Amino acid sequence: MEKTAAIDVLSALAHDHRLDVLRHLVRAGPGGAPAGAISTALDIRPNTLSNNLTVLSAAGLVRSEREGRSIRYFARFETLESLITYLLEDCCGGQLGLCLPILQPQSGTCHD
Repeated sequence: MEKTAAIDVLSALAHDHRLDVLRHLVRAGPGGAPAGAISTALDIRPNTLSNNLTVLSAAGLVRSEREGRSIRYFARFETLESLITYLLEDCCGGQLGLCLPILQPQSGTCHD
């Protein structure tokens, strides 16, 4: 990930609703969640949710698939992984071993 992309991703997350939406989608795992279920679970009005999903999508943090009349949203784990790697690539002056617990996938991760 390049610096400008990292800034775009971090900027998209710098809002309470967008951060809540992304965390909800991460919890939902690879099955994602329909927009209506996200709106209900987070008590966000549909038009507000739509605007926030547009920002998250533009930053590459979520993707969507149409399902009939509704849209299902998914966290883009590859973008989160790229951001974390970018932030930690020079961890502790090159002593990667100090950051390995953060960089190593935990057992049972949902995006494997």
